[in-house]
Amino acid sequence: MKDRVFSGIQPSGNLTIGNYLGALSNFSKQQDKYDCIYCVVDLHAITSGIDPKTLHERSFEIMALYLASGLDPNKSIIFYQSHVPAHAELMWALNVITPLGQLQRMTQFKAKSAKKDEIQAGLLNYPILMAGDIVLYDAKYVPVGDDQRQHIEFTRDLVEKFNGIYGETFIMPEMLKTKSGARIMSLQDPTSKMSKSDEDDKASIFILDEPKRIEKKIKSAVTDSLGNIDYNNEQLGLKNLINIYSAITLKSPEEIVSEYSGKGYGAFKGDLAQIVVEALRPIQENYKEIISDKGELERIYKDGADKANEIASKKLSEVYEKIGFVKK
Repeated sequence: MKDRVFSGIQPSGNLTIGNYLGALSNFSKQQDKYDCIYCVVDLHAITSGIDPKTLHERSFEIMALYLASGLDPNKSIIFYQSHVPAHAELMWALNVITPLGQLQRMTQFKAKSAKKDEIQAGLLNYPILMAGDIVLYDAKYVPVGDDQRQHIEFTRDLVEKFNGIYGETFIMPEMLKTKSGARIMSLQDPTSKMSKSDEDDKASIFILDEPKRIEKKIKSAVTDSLGNIDYNNEQLGLKNLINIYSAITLKSPEEIVSEYSGKGYGAFKGDLAQIVVEALRPIQENYKEIISDKGELERIYKDGADKANEIASKKLSEVYEKIGFVKK
């Protein structure tokens, strides 16, 4: 029996090349080795205050990009989080055993709440929903980056606590290490992660960006005044571009530095732009075909929800029985 993998992406913004290299490109590779469950985590998305029309459009976009990037509904379960009520129901069961202080100490909560005049409970409880997503399917592995490590540790704490109170119910999840290369940073601020919700459009390369737009963004990417191709923490902008080049071509940073030694930033950026364009071309072509057939897309995500509901409802019933609820 294969170990199970669970992951999801929010439809809260246009997906970037960072999302592709760090997540989507690995999802399809995991399908043959693991029992994979991938969802569009739309319940998480509404914690950001996204408007209904945008949420609806981007939810379809993410689903189509899942498929365009190689996810196969015959190998993986693919669905919308909101189509499986057990996610929200399990969150409540986990909510009542979660210490308030632990939620308030979460790094992402502190960072996001610092920018708000009013803090919603959904933002505070976000990690509990994420934990519920994982344990609902007895996922052994969760393919996430180091920036999500605290959330996985939080989930492991909840598993230990729930199992300690009610007996063995959930398996202990682990981070799944992937060969996704280095973390992809903003093109305009290489000290910050490339984000699908960045207000500066030039900071991110989106998966669906047109070739000319990609080229323009890479050519305007922040580098430095040194002018020499090197890979170090003194040239963070250039280092980030080399990481993108390396993640796509699988060449080591050292090989790339050697190849462009003495050539300058212009030649390097020009080649990188073409490499990115060609890497995204088949995904963009697949996406256009998939998104044009909403009927087939609907069939796929409804079938995925049926399969997910079957697994999730059994686990939720087990949880409710352990807690002591009267069986209906």
